[in-house]
Amino acid sequence: MGNDAADAPDPPSGGKGPSGRRPGLSLKARAVAYLSRREHSRQELRRKLSAWCDDPAAIEAVLDDLAREHWQSDQRYAQAYAHRAASRQGAQRILGALRQQGLADEQLADLRETLHATEADRALAVWQRKFGRPPADPRDYARQYRFMAGRGFSADCIRRLLSARTDADDASAPDSE
Repeated sequence: MGNDAADAPDPPSGGKGPSGRRPGLSLKARAVAYLSRREHSRQELRRKLSAWCDDPAAIEAVLDDLAREHWQSDQRYAQAYAHRAASRQGAQRILGALRQQGLADEQLADLRETLHATEADRALAVWQRKFGRPPADPRDYARQYRFMAGRGFSADCIRRLLSARTDADDASAPDSE
């Protein structure tokens, strides 16, 4: 009998190792477990697996295997992330978050076009949920503008949205002549 981790008795914590995870899982098994919960970018998986292995070459080999077997895909991750975030955020914020996850601009080209094409409708939906009424004065306009900009919507899109709401409100107001 060798001194393998598989031969070792379970720790007293109910069979779980550090952070409540089962000891002895291979890197690939850990990565597949992460991917079975949701899509992950390659960079994100690399970071999570590095907590379990100090050998960057072994981690890269596992990531290469997962990509080759279509378990992990940065394109799929980008689509899933954009789908989750699109109802709350603008294109700039979504694309920025994806760049932080290590996706290159070339990988995001199709997604960028889709997000920009739907940005006006998504901005209107976010604005209606939050405000639902045109800005009453310049201070309110600035507050609404800041909120929408913080969500990652483009300046042009926000200006068009708020001016359309303000113009529509002015047109519906009775003339005071």
